[in-house]
Amino acid sequence: MIREANKNDIERINELGSLLHSNFTTIFDITKMLEDEVSKIYVYIIDNTIVAFLSVTILYETCDILSIVVDEKYRHQKIATNLMAYLITDLGDNNKMITLEVATKNKAALKLYENFNFKIINIRKNYYQDDDAYLMAREKEN
Repeated sequence: MIREANKNDIERINELGSLLHSNFTTIFDITKMLEDEVSKIYVYIIDNTIVAFLSVTILYETCDILSIVVDEKYRHQKIATNLMAYLITDLGDNNKMITLEVATKNKAALKLYENFNFKIINIRKNYYQDDDAYLMAREKEN
């Protein structure tokens, strides 16, 4: 099941976020994100446990994906694919573009985004501590 996150989910989101960045809680304040008008966090639940989340900011007609994390025990089960599909559906017609940054070495994520018609539009040198990032975008299909 996929739903929007709530304050009861903060601890688990931070736990999963630490898989992405060791300083996740310093970079992202989930409490504030749940309260602001521009952020959305979707959680993926299996057996009453959050196994993944997707966080975004939405400004006008553009959505920027900030994080997508799947618990290591649940990878390769199409969970990230389902979260992406849910996001695109939830955004509806009001959204014209989705953007994100992804490490150039992250082949699994690149494949996921390419499957959703994201295109590389730029390279951000030294974006990560040990890698460059691709800036990718997906325009709404007519």
